[in-house]
Amino acid sequence: MENVNKKNPEQTISDAELLQRYRQGDEKAFEEIVNRYKNPLYAFLRRFVNRQDIVEDIFQETFLQLYSSRDSFDAERPLRPWLFTIAANKAKDALRKIQRQSSMSMGTLADAGDLSLDEVVNIPTSYETTPEAEISKEETARRVRQIISEMPENLRGILILAYFEQFSYKHMAEILSIPIGTVKSRLHTAVVYFMKKWKSAERSMKHL
Repeated sequence: MENVNKKNPEQTISDAELLQRYRQGDEKAFEEIVNRYKNPLYAFLRRFVNRQDIVEDIFQETFLQLYSSRDSFDAERPLRPWLFTIAANKAKDALRKIQRQSSMSMGTLADAGDLSLDEVVNIPTSYETTPEAEISKEETARRVRQIISEMPENLRGILILAYFEQFSYKHMAEILSIPIGTVKSRLHTAVVYFMKKWKSAERSMKHL
């Protein structure tokens, strides 16, 4: 009997091989790269910027830059951090253009449910079904969005890269164009900022 669970052969091809094919004129290789990275890249932008039109523009511009850079891109360089570098830079430029607006919120974060930063920002996969639990989760998610949206841009960006995208220190340094030491200290500052605001919000809720 034929195995119906065969993997897509394209999924076993490395990024470097796909880039090489694309540089040789294989447009389908570029399509596979887009398919491979479109979801995580789009999710990253949604968390960084909460303007749908801007997210769409940055998303398209990021892949357009890859499309037009096939002859100059270093195939030995990891593709994923390079794509996120482009997206992060374009997102920061976009945020600077709209920083005069009175408020700016993050993209919708999924429900979170505990006091540790890991558990708050790394989205649980299980879901409670009672109405009381749903209300509690919605309130938690709202508070998480509020805290992150009020973080300075540099702290917000590194928190997203570390806890949502789970990049290494080395790759975060490349994406943000800062030394690894700065990555570590900035991430520590971001975590302290978040938890301080989180605990303050907790105290405020208890006094209501």
